[in-house]
Amino acid sequence: MKINKLKINAYGKLKEKEMEFEKNMNIIYGKNEVGKSTLLNFITNSFYGISKNKNGKEISDFEKYTPWVGEDFSGKLEYELDNQEKFEIFRDFRKKNPKVFNEKMEDISKEFNIDKNKGNEFFYEQTKVDEALFLSTILVNQQEVKLEKQEQNVLIQKIANLVGTGEDNVSYKRAMDRINRRILDEIGTERSREKPINILSKEIEELTKEKEELENYIDIKYEIEEKRNYLISEIEKLEKENKILKEKKLRQENERIENEKINLKINLKNENDEKINSIKNKINEINLENKNIFEKNKKIDLEKNKLNKKIIILFLFIILINIWQLIGIRNIYFNGMFLLTVPIGLAFSFLSKNKIKKKEKNIKNNLEKINSEINSLNYEIDLLEKNNIKLKEEIDENKIEKNEINILDDMNREIQNLENKLNNKKIELHTLQLDYQNIAPKIENLSDIEEKIVNHKEEMVNLKKLEKSMNLAKQVLENSYDKMKNTVTPKFTDKLSETIAEITKEKYKKVRLTDDMGLVVELENGNYIPASRLSIGTIDQLYLSLRLAMVEELSEEKMPIILDEAFAYYDTERLKNILRYMAERFYGHQMIIFTCTNREKEILEELDLKFNLIEM
Repeated sequence: MKINKLKINAYGKLKEKEMEFEKNMNIIYGKNEVGKSTLLNFITNSFYGISKNKNGKEISDFEKYTPWVGEDFSGKLEYELDNQEKFEIFRDFRKKNPKVFNEKMEDISKEFNIDKNKGNEFFYEQTKVDEALFLSTILVNQQEVKLEKQEQNVLIQKIANLVGTGEDNVSYKRAMDRINRRILDEIGTERSREKPINILSKEIEELTKEKEELENYIDIKYEIEEKRNYLISEIEKLEKENKILKEKKLRQENERIENEKINLKINLKNENDEKINSIKNKINEINLENKNIFEKNKKIDLEKNKLNKKIIILFLFIILINIWQLIGIRNIYFNGMFLLTVPIGLAFSFLSKNKIKKKEKNIKNNLEKINSEINSLNYEIDLLEKNNIKLKEEIDENKIEKNEINILDDMNREIQNLENKLNNKKIELHTLQLDYQNIAPKIENLSDIEEKIVNHKEEMVNLKKLEKSMNLAKQVLENSYDKMKNTVTPKFTDKLSETIAEITKEKYKKVRLTDDMGLVVELENGNYIPASRLSIGTIDQLYLSLRLAMVEELSEEKMPIILDEAFAYYDTERLKNILRYMAERFYGHQMIIFTCTNREKEILEELDLKFNLIEM
């Protein structure tokens, strides 16, 4: 795989910048602060996207390289795979995902997996190289190949890690130590103290003992509950029976009240009868007392009849006399005298009738008073009799047997006995409940203890699982390490041996990784010394060569090698050796070397090696 060309619209301090690369050696020359590091970040971020996280830096790459003014924060990169397929990436760095085009300029972005955190993973799917691996192997900067004297052991450890595990930041020994430390700290052993597994075992033992002591209360609890349930059942029966009796008593009391109402009505009827008799007697008395008035009333009628007859006779007599004197005497004086008998008769009739009328009026007035009083009394009798008829109907309708009323006293005694029994049962139940309340906390504590035992046992199982998984990890790590030592490690040590023999002109011939001494180097006389005793320059070259050798193991693609000021501390002779070695050893890999000096250019020209110079 190689990078063909790139176009930067705006990225950090770089604007409107275009570059083309050759398939082999490329030298990017520029003084400090012209943007070489910015260009290097552009290449990385074009493949993997730009991060908005600081990741231990003072500011994130997104903040660092975003243009200050409103330029188009974007760029394009064209690359080619080993199968000669060409692709273009256009990335707007303000957006998460790029646009990926094939040679036909078709947008194929959606053909690749989109990770919600990392974005489009097109480059990983094509090369099987993720960003972390890209930065740790393919891209090498000055800080990674130059260490001070006191940091020499760190670099030696990195080389040993690379040879032993394939990762310069992964140490087999340290990994095993960390697993063992985690087993000790997070789990513990049979011989350790105050560790999780020991604490759990001790707590389970103590809780089990406490549980056995508290289990004795369970039988007591069952006895209390059984008796309590029996008492509750009895109380319910008594309350039900008592309720039925009280309802029956209430009905009887209502019947008694109704009976009392009937008695009142009977008494009222009797009183009415007495009143009726009394009124009738009073009417009889009135009739007796006014008997003479009734008789006088009858006599007046007789007198009126007699008077009428007398007046009729008188007038007949006067008429006859007057007819006689007119016919027989024919004397004017006598005729005049006899004519006076008519008014005299009339006067007599009027006076007599008037006298009788006065008597009749007095008698009628008295009779009206008497009749009015009698009528009033008869009306009262009529009302009382009607009221009695209604009372009799109500009495007949609600008549109650005396024997149903008489049982109220017996019912009261029965209710009292029931309530006494009920109170005694309730007192007994209350006593049981107090006993239950005394042991309930202990029973609840037992439940808590059992729950704790279960939880502790689950924790113990989890600890055992964790211990098993850690031991399995140790086993896998050991197996992987053994496999690495038998397969990958010999390959790396052979490459290291070739490299160190070439760059030191056979001064050091072999490099080996041992369990006891770590990384060792064979001297010309056949003796082995620790790699830490080599010069810093030799260790730097060894580490760089090993990382370059790793490039071939990363991917089926021949990945480019990108070096950023990697030779700043190399002397001329060492730089010449490493450039020659790289040109011969990694022929077929594209190399992009960033430098601020002309040394690389001059040495490549001296060695007559072709290269593409790009000046910034």
